[in-house]
Amino acid sequence: MTTAGGNGSGSGAIGRRVRRADGEPKVRGSAIYGMDHIEPGMLHAAVRRAEVPAARIVRLDTTAAARMPGVRAVATAADAPGLSGMLVLKDQSVFASEVIRYVGEPIAAVAADTPAQAAAAAAAIELELEPLDPVLDLDTALDSGTRLIHPDWESYQTLVPGPRGGNLAWEARLERGDVAAAFASAYQVVSDEFRVPRQHQSPIEPHAAVARYDHGRFTVHTPSQFPYLVRGRVAELLGVRPSAVRIVVPTIGGGFGGKLDALLEPLACVLARKAGRPVQVLNTRADELRTAGPRENAIVRLRTAVDADGRILAQDGHILADNGANSSGETVACAGVAPLALGGTYRIPAARYLSQVVYTNTPPTAAFRGVNGPYCIYAQEMHMDHIARELGIDRREIRLRNVLRPGQKMVNGQVLSDAFLVEALESVEARAPWAELTARSRPLRGVAVVPVTWITNPGPAEASLKLAEDGTVMVTCAAAEIGTGAVTTGVRQIVAETLSVPIEDVLISAPDTDAGGYDHGAQGSRTTYGMGKAAGDAAEQVRDQILQTAADLLEASPEDLELVGGQVQVVGAPDAAVTLAAVGAAAMWAGGPISASGRFVSPPVPFDAGCMAGALFTHFSAASYHAHLAEVEVDPDTGVVTILRYVVAQDVGRAINPTMIEGQVHGGVAQGLGYAMLENLRLDDAGRVLDAGLESYRLPTALDVPPVDLEILENPCSSGPFGAKGAAEPPIVPVAAVIACAVADAIGRPINELPVSPFAVLGALRQGADVVGAST
Repeated sequence: MTTAGGNGSGSGAIGRRVRRADGEPKVRGSAIYGMDHIEPGMLHAAVRRAEVPAARIVRLDTTAAARMPGVRAVATAADAPGLSGMLVLKDQSVFASEVIRYVGEPIAAVAADTPAQAAAAAAAIELELEPLDPVLDLDTALDSGTRLIHPDWESYQTLVPGPRGGNLAWEARLERGDVAAAFASAYQVVSDEFRVPRQHQSPIEPHAAVARYDHGRFTVHTPSQFPYLVRGRVAELLGVRPSAVRIVVPTIGGGFGGKLDALLEPLACVLARKAGRPVQVLNTRADELRTAGPRENAIVRLRTAVDADGRILAQDGHILADNGANSSGETVACAGVAPLALGGTYRIPAARYLSQVVYTNTPPTAAFRGVNGPYCIYAQEMHMDHIARELGIDRREIRLRNVLRPGQKMVNGQVLSDAFLVEALESVEARAPWAELTARSRPLRGVAVVPVTWITNPGPAEASLKLAEDGTVMVTCAAAEIGTGAVTTGVRQIVAETLSVPIEDVLISAPDTDAGGYDHGAQGSRTTYGMGKAAGDAAEQVRDQILQTAADLLEASPEDLELVGGQVQVVGAPDAAVTLAAVGAAAMWAGGPISASGRFVSPPVPFDAGCMAGALFTHFSAASYHAHLAEVEVDPDTGVVTILRYVVAQDVGRAINPTMIEGQVHGGVAQGLGYAMLENLRLDDAGRVLDAGLESYRLPTALDVPPVDLEILENPCSSGPFGAKGAAEPPIVPVAAVIACAVADAIGRPINELPVSPFAVLGALRQGADVVGAST
C-alpha cells in the first residue's frame, strides 16, 4: 500500500495514538445500543424455554396464552420450520418442534403490548412432556449404547464434507509424517490429559433485537458482530431470500465472539411477521448465561515422542469438544483450528490429531475470543513442561529447541517464512531474564514462559469510499465495531494516510447490509487486516481519481501532482494547488462524486492439503508470533495465587494505533486470567446452568489483573494494510497456559484442569496431584 511519495505524502496517521471517535459518546451515555432502539408501535417479547434437557413434546397448546390481555402474536415451530447452522452444519431450528434438546431451548414466543403481559402469556402456554434420558457427559456421548440426540442427523445439510454420525457432530483430522515410526524410535514417550470448563463471553451488553416486517422484508436492528451471517441465518430459518432481510447494527457493547451468530433475531422476525408490528426481544443476564453460547468445555489428550535432547519427533492428539445440542455456534466450524493450534508453535515432524465435536443435551457452545486456542495452548504448554521435567531440561530451553524458525513448516506443511517466535522469547527475556527469575524461585513461587503462533481470520471484505463536495471522505462498509476501535479509528487512519487527509475528514457509516458490501464479521482479529486493506484499496482508487480531476483543474499531468494535507498540489510548486473540497465539487457537477469500491481476500497459503480432512480452517493466514511470561506466588493457607509479574511480547505486523493495541493486550490478558483462575460456567446433573448472574459467575476485576509489561513487536505482513496483522485475539491465547505452568512450578505439581482456583490449589497441596489431575 502506498505511503509517503507516489502522489501522496501521507498524513502521519499510521502509528499515531489517535483518539477513538466513538469513545466520548460511550462515556457520556449518548451512544445508542441494541436495547435502546425503539420503533413506533413496538411490541415486547417473552420466550417460553425448556426447563428440562431432553424430552418429547406430547402436547403444546397456546390457545389460552393467545387470548390473554395485550397479546398480539404467539409463535411456535409451525411458524418457522427451517433448519440452519453456523457455516458448516445445519441442524438448528428456531423452536423445539417434536423434541427438546437442552434447558433453555425456545419452545414458543409471545409478543404483547408490555413485557409483563408477554411474560404472563408465555408462562400460560400449556406443555406436556415425556422425559428422555439426557446425554450430558462428554466421555460417554460417543458410546455405542448412548441415545442419539439427533436421530435424523443424516438428513442435515453440510457446507463441506466431514466425518460425522450419531452423537459425533463433526470431526476434523490431521495426519502428516510417519507417526508410528517416530514413536517406535523415541527416547521417551510422554502422555497427558487435560480438561477445561465452559467460559462465557459476558459482554457488558446482553443480546437484543428489534425486528420490523414491511411488504415482505424484515429490518432487524441488532448488535451483531457479523451482519451478513445473521442475515443469511434469519433467511434460512424463516424460509425467505437473504435479500428479504436487512441487518442494521447500532453501537455494540462488546461481543468477544458471542454475537457472531443469530440468537434473538429469528425470534423477533417470526413474531414481527405474525403480529404485523415491530417486536423487541431482550436477554436478561440470566438468559445470557443460560442460552448465549459460551466457549466449549473440552478434553485434550496428548502423547508425544521425543529424543534424548527433548526435541519432538511426533505427537498424537485427541481433542473432544462439547458442541451442546446443536451447531448454532462456531464449535463445529473451528474443529480444524485445534490441530493447527497444537502444531503451530513447535516443529513436529510427524503428527496425528483427531478433533471431535460432540452433541450433548446442554446449551449450544459458540465462539469466544481465540476459539479453541486458549485450551489447546494450555494443554500443549503444560505438556511441554512435563516433557522437560521427565528429561531434566530447563523449561525455557526445551521451548527454544523446538520452536519454529523462519522457513520451517508447521504441522500442516505450511512454511512460516516470517516465524518470529525466537524474537518474541528474546523480547520477554530482555525484560524479565529467565536465569534471574528461576534463581530466586522457591517453594510456592513459580515462573513460566510460553510462545505461541496465531492466525488472522482470512475472510473477505469490501468497502466503498466517496469524496464529498466539502472534501470529506465517507467510508461505507458492513464491518461491525465491537469496541476495539478497529473500524471507527483504525480503518479511518488507514484511509487518512492513503489520501493524505486529516483523520477528522474521514467519516464511516454504521453497518447496514442494504448499504455496505460483504464483510466476514468482527472475528479472528481480521477487521484491521481485512477491512483495513479493502478500505485502503478503495482509497487508492479514489486517490487516482482525485489526481485526474485535479489535473484537469490545474492543467497539469496527474504524475506531476501530489496529495498533501487535504489538497492537491503540483510537486515542487505548492502555490499551484486545489483543495479536496474543490475537487469533490468539480467531480459532483461533472456527473457524480468520486467513488470506488475496494475488496480484499487473503492471499492463498501453500500447505499440504492431503494431510487434513473435515477442516474449514486449514492454515494460518497472516500468522503472528508472541510470548508471555508470568511469575506467581501461592498462599499455602488460602490457595490464592498472586501474579507478581506479567510480560507480553506481541507481534502486530505494524502498529496502526499503539493505544488500541495496548487496550487489546490488557483486555486479552484480563479475559485469559479469568479463564485460567476464575471462570467456570457450571452445569448441574440435569444440564441446567447454575450461574444466574455475575455475582456467582465471577469475572476478573481490577483487583485480579496485574500490570502488563508489554513490548509491541513489528514484524510486517506483506498482505496486511501497511504491514498490519490481527492483534485482538492473540493476547488471550497463551494466558491460561502461562499461569497454569507458573502455578505448577510454584507448587511442584501439574495443573491438568482449569480453572486454577484456590480450592484446586489447596487440593493439590493438601491431598496430592490427583485433585487437579496427574500427568502420566
